[in-house]
Amino acid sequence: MGPRPLDHFRILYVCTGNICRSPIAERLTRRELDTRLNPRVAGRILVESAGTWGHVGAPMEEHAATVLDEYGADSGGFTGRELLDEHVVEADLVLTATLDHRAQVISMGHEAGLRTFTLKEFTRLVRTIDPGTLPDPRRGADVTERARALVRAAAALRGWLLAADPEIDELHDPYGAPIGMFRNCGEEIFHAVDPVVTALTGVRAPH
Repeated sequence: MGPRPLDHFRILYVCTGNICRSPIAERLTRRELDTRLNPRVAGRILVESAGTWGHVGAPMEEHAATVLDEYGADSGGFTGRELLDEHVVEADLVLTATLDHRAQVISMGHEAGLRTFTLKEFTRLVRTIDPGTLPDPRRGADVTERARALVRAAAALRGWLLAADPEIDELHDPYGAPIGMFRNCGEEIFHAVDPVVTALTGVRAPH
């Protein structure tokens, strides 16, 4: 396992089974990147997911796929996988559903602590970062350079900007719940992903 290539930036979403929360986050992020960036640039940000108890080879949960379809995101061709060391090694940014997932990723080693956050924690942190302090792709900076700078800035802030309640940084599991709970979860994920993609790319969502 060599160093992560600098010409790509890899995001890894982690939940428990890799059939509900992390697939929704993965595919919504992919949609937002493809909507905001030209294909050549968008293709340099890779988005994947895995589960700490991943349902290996399983399809996405049906309600999760429905939620993605309602957002206009691609739900096809997905298969669950278990989180492996190589996934953590290759990731530039790991975003988990819960604090327990974050702790599990960090416990795997690979110097993952400074690049692993819960999704909602990362969103909370990046909202406080002045975009003007990040490399600007519109002025010739590389999108991967900006993304790495954002992760470093968020890691530096984490010890100073603690959540008032740890629950704020958690994304609860809708597995086995009715479609309405999945829609609520999808809405939470979408509102967390949107500012993250804006911060990563420097491009706001089109209206």
